[in-house]
Amino acid sequence: MLKSLTITNYALIDYLDMDFGPGFSVITGETGAGKSIILGALSLVLGQRAESRHIKQGETKCTVESVFDISKYDLRPFFEAHDWVYDADELILRREVWSNGRSRAFVNDSPVYLNDLKELGDRLIDIHSQHQNLALNDELFQLMVIDSLAQTQGLRNAYAEAYAAFRSAEKQLNDLRELSRKNKAEEDYLRFQFQALADAALQPEEQETLEAELEAITHAEEIKSALFALTSLLSGNEQNVESMLKSALESARSIRHVFPKTEDIAARIESAYIDLKDVRQEAEQLFEEVDFNPERQQWIEDRLSLIYSLEKKHAVTDVQALIDLQQEIAAKLKNSESLDEKIAGLEKEEKEKREDMLEKARRLSEMRRAAVPSIEHGIIEKLAYLGIPNARFEIRMAEKTQPNETGIDRMRFWFSANKNTDLQPLEQIASGGEISRLMLCIKALIAGATALPTIIFDEIDTGTSGEMADKMGSIMQHMGSDMQVIAITHLPQIASKGSAHYVVYKEENDEGTRTYMKKLSDEERVPEIARMLSGAETTTEAIENAKVMLGVNG
Repeated sequence: MLKSLTITNYALIDYLDMDFGPGFSVITGETGAGKSIILGALSLVLGQRAESRHIKQGETKCTVESVFDISKYDLRPFFEAHDWVYDADELILRREVWSNGRSRAFVNDSPVYLNDLKELGDRLIDIHSQHQNLALNDELFQLMVIDSLAQTQGLRNAYAEAYAAFRSAEKQLNDLRELSRKNKAEEDYLRFQFQALADAALQPEEQETLEAELEAITHAEEIKSALFALTSLLSGNEQNVESMLKSALESARSIRHVFPKTEDIAARIESAYIDLKDVRQEAEQLFEEVDFNPERQQWIEDRLSLIYSLEKKHAVTDVQALIDLQQEIAAKLKNSESLDEKIAGLEKEEKEKREDMLEKARRLSEMRRAAVPSIEHGIIEKLAYLGIPNARFEIRMAEKTQPNETGIDRMRFWFSANKNTDLQPLEQIASGGEISRLMLCIKALIAGATALPTIIFDEIDTGTSGEMADKMGSIMQHMGSDMQVIAITHLPQIASKGSAHYVVYKEENDEGTRTYMKKLSDEERVPEIARMLSGAETTTEAIENAKVMLGVNG
């Protein structure tokens, strides 16, 4: 229930602080007084979009704050889901808007996202405007009405979960089928690539080894000449390094018995002699190994040409990258072969989820259809009370070709206000006044079936007057026994039914025009109702009529 509304620097309002109570309250005021401004400020704190034009001229910031009694509504799960501070008794919403376009929203003094604030606001207040009358022609709104009155919320949520699960499985299956189709299209090419790489039988570091060997074969003659010269210098003729070192060694050894200091020299010469002998032997072996083999050279060139060709084709720079690519293609081919099994598994899963969804959709449809007769009867009964005694109202349902997020039902309201007029779709036949009365009947039924916290009617009485307005007021008054109802109205018949009466008015001074709102005392209500009865000039008869309407003695 809305307990209070505080507005600062909004439109024509400097400051406004109003308290509200339970039951049926009315808000009146002359045309243009600013009733829509009050409603606009309330909508702002409930999460509607803000614009800098909302700010009072000359000010940099406007603030709207509302306090709610939520003791009868279990909002704890909603607060816990959003990780907000929860007070089981009282809720404070605040909205701040700056002239530079920035705005902030708060729940219990903690900043929140605007979408979350709007979601919370939808759970607190149902604001019914004249524009919403047009929604009565919308199939989704009509379906929402049926679900509210049939109390299908639990099953509707279960169906929504089943539908989402089915659509998710359907998407996975379609994605996998598309992937399989693409894989099939390129599978032949992948197999060709894989076979070419497999036939090459590539080995790690093969390219470097072959390139080195080719370099050696290409320069075989030059290498052999150098090795021959090397071995010749070491031992190939009489004046070679080995023989001279051997002679030096013998000279050093010959005097060591008389000159011991040459012992170390002899040992070092002997070491050098042994090393050079090893070098010469290794050079001789290499000389024998190096051979110009044109067949081997041709094979290496062909092998390297294959490697270079594969590297260029696949845009890589070494053999290891080709080996990695071969393994990657092998994995793709293996995955392609397993896709059929995965698709078969997903087809089974999708079928099961579809059957589960359709089973819940049929149960939801049965629940809706079962509620239709009592809904039709309730609306016809209330329409008769509101002066349409021959009204006929039908809810016609049909099955959709494909289920969607709301189920398998198509919904349409058919209406006729007269005995001799055929039933037609609501949007084709109902007048403005009939739409207003029909919407009030629906809201009244919904209020009786669900625990709406607060409902605000913004001139739902459009197109009505006299006795019908009085009866509409009685319906809203009756609704107020179960919930908080606030009606913005121009009709005295409705205004007189309120247990609390607020008036919105404007005053002009040197600083400009200002909008104000105040709660009327019982005595103050009489002239306000009289004004609504008689217009600009309040007559004595209007005063007396106002007293009668309000049940005031004297």
